[in-house]
Amino acid sequence: MSNEALGFEAFKLNRQLLDAIAEAGYTHPTPIQEKAVPLAQAGHDVLGIAQTGTGKTAAYVLPILMKVKYAQGMHPRALILAPTRELVMQIEEVVRQLAKFTDLRIVCLYGGLGPKTQIENIKAGVDIIISTPGRFMEIYRKNELYTKDLKTMVLDEADKMMDMGFMPQIRSILEVIPVKRQNLLFSATFGGRIEKLAHEFLEFPERVEVTPQATTAETIGQVKYLVPNIKTKINLLAKLLEEEAVTRAIIFTRSRKNAEEVFHFLDRRHFGEIRVIHANKGQNTRINSMEDFKGGEVRILVATDVASRGLDVSMVSHVINFDVPLIYEDYVHRIGRTGRAEQEGKAITFVNPAESYHFERIEEIIRMTVEELPIPEGVDIPATPFEEKQAYARELDRLKQRDDPNYKGAFHEKKAQKKANPFTEKAKEEKKRGNKNSKAKKNRNQLKTKNQKNKGR
Repeated sequence: MSNEALGFEAFKLNRQLLDAIAEAGYTHPTPIQEKAVPLAQAGHDVLGIAQTGTGKTAAYVLPILMKVKYAQGMHPRALILAPTRELVMQIEEVVRQLAKFTDLRIVCLYGGLGPKTQIENIKAGVDIIISTPGRFMEIYRKNELYTKDLKTMVLDEADKMMDMGFMPQIRSILEVIPVKRQNLLFSATFGGRIEKLAHEFLEFPERVEVTPQATTAETIGQVKYLVPNIKTKINLLAKLLEEEAVTRAIIFTRSRKNAEEVFHFLDRRHFGEIRVIHANKGQNTRINSMEDFKGGEVRILVATDVASRGLDVSMVSHVINFDVPLIYEDYVHRIGRTGRAEQEGKAITFVNPAESYHFERIEEIIRMTVEELPIPEGVDIPATPFEEKQAYARELDRLKQRDDPNYKGAFHEKKAQKKANPFTEKAKEEKKRGNKNSKAKKNRNQLKTKNQKNKGR
């Protein structure tokens, strides 16, 4: 037996888990697994800070499977909470893969479809529940969930949960599950809000941080293009897809509108099989699109941030940020879709004049300056329309005023200069006098006409 295989055996896992690990092709633990698994097995509360693609799902799943071991009773003993149904499904895939040689019963709960089938699965008996916070509380309020046997609770992607406003649901869940339990919290970033959540949620936690918070994987090559307008972004995208060695790519946009426009543009240009997913797409459509993408049947997936987490595909060659994300930590999650499983990947970001402000903040968070490349020759760079240029200027003014309340902004200064212009003021005064003279002349004429009429009588 190789020394690499001994890595997982050092965790003192049972034979069923070791066989499943070997069949899955894992040869040695990742750094987050090496640090987190022993602590979780020892019963400690764990705060794990790790970027996506580092194997953190298995870092909490292995201790849970070892703790739960086999099917027992009718009620759940472990609960894993995740922010989106896509991530719930990804976690389920890992749990089922590692629990393959056990008889453990795993149930997933998420929205987008009726709860009837999920409730039936719970009633048939369950050991581990993987759920979004909202659907868990929905089924609990129907009196279909017995929570008194829960001994372990996991919050995965805790930073995203807070961004999506799940704290009220999480607090409601904490009120209905046993106080005496083991808690595991995992997040890609560690800011003030996560620190507050950890203080509220964890009891004397062991902190595990395999990389500095919000750093990006070394296997990802990052570049940026400074692009003057939306049309140039589209033209540059087409050029890169033609010339780059793109085998499988995810293109991220900020809005559903941009996602649809990019999709239709690329679809007309015949760049291979393309799909688009966003919040307006139905549950089945999104699942099928991602499954086809993971299976290699789809070359390009256009997506909003609904897919920046919860999509685990090891052979994504490129991530293209068509728009810069406004939640800066999402940059880490977006580009984390490539460079996974020790594969090389490339992340490309298009930055317009207003987005340059946001990307500078992102570079501060990831503690690096992303290499800037010139727009390739042959890319048509049309002039920026006046309205688009004004929109960028207004957005920059708004952002700068947010940082500095005393900043007046370019539009304010132009307005002030206009008021101070002596020629403008003189013209206004002459116009005003002219209006007065015209009015007086009109009154005199009316009086003269009236006197003539009286004289005629």
